[in-house]
Amino acid sequence: MSTVEATLHQPMQLEPERAAGTSQDVNLDVILDVPVTLSLEVGRARLPIRNLLQLNQGSVVELERAVSEPFDVFVNGTLIAHGEVVVVNDRFGIRLTDVVSPSERIKRLK
Repeated sequence: MSTVEATLHQPMQLEPERAAGTSQDVNLDVILDVPVTLSLEVGRARLPIRNLLQLNQGSVVELERAVSEPFDVFVNGTLIAHGEVVVVNDRFGIRLTDVVSPSERIKRLK
């Protein structure tokens, strides 16, 4: 077994202060490279299957969101911010206008 393999199989040990739940900084370096899915919701629409089956090229579906309302930004399905669409080098982007606080995100999970 190589040194790297032995290190990976050792259980993670927390420092006593962190294990006790004190307010020391937690090292987030271990998760910084974990990929997440960022998605932008323009709006939603509810329609019967009958109307869904009648859609074809050129059909227009009215959304429940007004033109002036900000878009919702989700990370792995959790609302984290609101924003507006911008164009950056001929690509769409989003400018965040309001970030949901961590306490609000936790409330929405319940």
